[in-house]
Amino acid sequence: MKNKINIITLGCSKNLVDSEVLMNQVQNDYEVVYDSNEKAEVIVINTCGFIHDAKEESIDTILNAIELKKSGETKKVIVTGCLSERYKKELTKELEGVDGIFGVNELPEILKSLNVDYKKELVGERLLTTPKHYAYLKISEGCDRNCSFCAIPLIRGKHISKSKEELVSEVEFLASKGVKEVILIAQDLTYYGVDNYKKRELPDLLNRISKVEGIEWIRLHYTYPANFPKGLLKVMRENPKVCSYMDMPLQHISSRILRSMKRGLGGERTIELVNNIKKEVPDVALRTTLIVGYPGETEEEFGELMEFVKQSKFERLGVFTYSPEEDTSAFKLNDDVPDDVKEDRKDRLMMLQQEISYNLNKQKVGSSIKVIIDRKEENNFIGRTEYDSPEVDNEVIINQYKTELSIGSFYNVTITDSDFFDLYGEVN
Repeated sequence: MKNKINIITLGCSKNLVDSEVLMNQVQNDYEVVYDSNEKAEVIVINTCGFIHDAKEESIDTILNAIELKKSGETKKVIVTGCLSERYKKELTKELEGVDGIFGVNELPEILKSLNVDYKKELVGERLLTTPKHYAYLKISEGCDRNCSFCAIPLIRGKHISKSKEELVSEVEFLASKGVKEVILIAQDLTYYGVDNYKKRELPDLLNRISKVEGIEWIRLHYTYPANFPKGLLKVMRENPKVCSYMDMPLQHISSRILRSMKRGLGGERTIELVNNIKKEVPDVALRTTLIVGYPGETEEEFGELMEFVKQSKFERLGVFTYSPEEDTSAFKLNDDVPDDVKEDRKDRLMMLQQEISYNLNKQKVGSSIKVIIDRKEENNFIGRTEYDSPEVDNEVIINQYKTELSIGSFYNVTITDSDFFDLYGEVN
């Protein structure tokens, strides 16, 4: 029997793709599992090092694995990912019992430590851990931005775009596995192509991917507001496979704070961009994330942010409290907003967003919407519209006693009710 290897992924979907690539490389040599509670001879922890809470979770997971090794329940512990890329020396010095610590671009070295040969013929293939009907597609690595609060460029390096041919080939592989929805991810999707094609090529990439048979939805995560590529909104509006959905972290609206954050776009132009997106793609669902408690943020500036959210009525919104990160330019600033004030501002923003989401959802009652079914929970089928990304956005709850729905299939659903963050409906 093969030894069992448990590959635990922490952090974002970009990490998940890296883990899926690793799983595919080792599955002929190991029995692969990816449940954090599953016992295995080998544990690989793909860590996150983005913010304080994520670092703590990564460290706790590593320490738990070391304890399992001490008790004889596992034989080998391997650590990889963003935390080990950023703090390799410190982790090597302080974590006894770890058998190997590797950075984000050291797949061949990880395989060597597992006595597995690197298989070049598997490039572009992965062992999918998402439900079979959707998958993430990482179109580039790294980031050329210098946002003051973000350590990702320090961890992942400079922006490197994959070729269009490589990405189309990967989408063809995903489609052959039954994937119907591809979710494009990168630290900055809109920068795609600047390095290898000398211009922003996301619109053309979307059109090429949309020609792959079997793909019905293409979703955009992590677009950047500054130097937004011309032509992208036209593709979203005219290509039926490109979802009317965009994840664009705006972070703030105060021009002073945005300058300090080095975002490349002031408050006034940010508002113009948001308004233009909604004008060009009238049914777009715009998701954003904001940071509260950034150094020097006044109550007046926070009020400006509240008013921006109230006026913009984002369909989806998340809020982070500012976390100082070593070696970033903002780390030198005085982190002068108390933690309780940060949390209060976060709560106030989310309460406002809850009201906005409730009102937007009410407007959908009575309409018929195309829904993909993600899973079944007891008597309910849980699905999503094109305006919702898995795990982070609204869901459509369908109570279907008479007809068994098919997971991964599309249905037209009449919305019969709503609440703050979910819709309820019946299949037509």
